[in-house]
Amino acid sequence: MKRILLILIFVSNFSLGQKNERRLVWEENFNGNALDTLSWNFELGNGCPNVCGWGNNERQIYTKDNHELKDGFLIINTKKEASSYTSTRITTAQKKEFQYGRIEARAKVPTGKGIWPAFWMLGSNIKTVGWPKCGEIDILEYVGKEPSTVFTTLHTEDSHGNSVNSRKTTIVGIEEGFHLYAIDWSEEKIDFFVDNKLVYSFYPKEKNEKTWPFDQKFFILLNVAVGGNFGGPEVDDTIFPQQFSIDYIKVYQ
Repeated sequence: MKRILLILIFVSNFSLGQKNERRLVWEENFNGNALDTLSWNFELGNGCPNVCGWGNNERQIYTKDNHELKDGFLIINTKKEASSYTSTRITTAQKKEFQYGRIEARAKVPTGKGIWPAFWMLGSNIKTVGWPKCGEIDILEYVGKEPSTVFTTLHTEDSHGNSVNSRKTTIVGIEEGFHLYAIDWSEEKIDFFVDNKLVYSFYPKEKNEKTWPFDQKFFILLNVAVGGNFGGPEVDDTIFPQQFSIDYIKVYQ
């Protein structure tokens, strides 16, 4: 009887290990002196003429000059220059796109009223079906007007903008040092983690194109916005310049 029990425990543990085992399929360590253009695209300007203010009444202008690679970190520098705010927004669209898996980044957020850094994903079909039908996964959003708080959100055709599919998590000291932000995404659900602690799970009972556009490939975005519907409306100009520092991004499947 004891032998049978040991065999059953071994088989159970082996199956669990197989299920949870993941392979690193892509990593970005931001080594070198410039972004790898085989992986990254720049999105420039203020979103006009298509979606001025990037659809959220944001104030920043995105450039190719507001970032640097230093000591293995990507640093997005957000500045106040005369009457303008400048920043950087990059994406892996059509270059590195993923369906399911664990997607994580180790990052240090900028701070101050009006600042809005994000590590997020959009459906690869956005140019054909538009937003929000393409789906959006916000792995990390932080807004300086609400210190010690991390936002994790999903936008779908069923719920977008001020989405009900969102969790606001209080984490004292989140502004201090680097933290790990991740999702574990499967056919059934999306789990959100901060420093490997589960903070939100999304698993709609009914999955259709309005509630679950997450059965396709998505690409990754990194940016820092200023003000806007979520980050503002007030901006404290004394906080600039600010830096969003990203150590690495890793994808396991």
